[in-house]
Amino acid sequence: MNKRRRRASFRIGTAGSAVAVATALGLATLTGCSTGSAAAGDPDRFHVVASFYPMTFLAERIGGAHVDVTTLTSPGQEPHDLEISPRQIGRLEQSDAVLYLKGLQPSVDDAVAQSPVRTKIDAASLTTLERHGDEVGGHAAEHDPHEGEEPGGRDPHIWLDPVRYAQVAEGVGRAFEKADPDHAADYRENTAALVKKLDALDTRFRDGLAKTDTRVFVTTHAAFGYLAERYGLTEEAINGLDPESEPSAARIRDLQRMAGADGVTTVFYETLVSDRTARTVANDADLRTDVLDPLEGITAKSRGTDYFSVQEANLTALQRALGAK
Repeated sequence: MNKRRRRASFRIGTAGSAVAVATALGLATLTGCSTGSAAAGDPDRFHVVASFYPMTFLAERIGGAHVDVTTLTSPGQEPHDLEISPRQIGRLEQSDAVLYLKGLQPSVDDAVAQSPVRTKIDAASLTTLERHGDEVGGHAAEHDPHEGEEPGGRDPHIWLDPVRYAQVAEGVGRAFEKADPDHAADYRENTAALVKKLDALDTRFRDGLAKTDTRVFVTTHAAFGYLAERYGLTEEAINGLDPESEPSAARIRDLQRMAGADGVTTVFYETLVSDRTARTVANDADLRTDVLDPLEGITAKSRGTDYFSVQEANLTALQRALGAK
């Protein structure tokens, strides 16, 4: 995994960084023709650049046989770490559409803003984003913030809520129909099939988590706030929205007290980030550890091969940790 650098290279806001973006765009134009860029493939297909796995999954499921999809974030790379390369900017420039989630990957946001691509689909604009801190869900409405709790920021992890993800899918389908009208009927049919599967997944989560011994779960990364709110749970995160930030000693003490009071059994960690902090907290509080996958990428370590199979594994892990009846 790449070491985290606090922000991506291609940032807008200073003259120097704007020049860097422009230079990179120029270099990409020169190199794109000889590097197998998206536009160098089948000219009869709709070429989509997707920022990371949840966007790639939507593009492939909705586009079907009519699309070529290029993903900017490699499997196993933590998407917050992405620093977009000149070659990738070249592929973006030559694509028919870009599908991204504004606010998650600053280097992608900046490259999209500079790109001449006609169809720019921001998943964040297709549903609602909320402000989430270290604690999200039932507890948050009942008492003052915990000592050391991180102030809330706009939470981008909308794809972990099947209902919001279905809203995004519908918006992506409409955008594909408009940008590639020759295949609009197929895009509409594929979108409807995907939304139907997401609705069924929502039902399985709702039924599977309806009755549990506890409604509280602990994670290292505050990625599951929308999921917690959807199904009446409380997520307590060791770190905030940044998966590699360091928790304060006060936050760890508070989590240990809360775990005992609320019957927490498990500290969840994820596949793309070190489990060191989760294991430390779990050992100190005599808790188990398990994986709850934020689905930011699929690797050989993932408990499934696509969005649906990993979400089913997440449901099973939550049922086990919460004592589902």
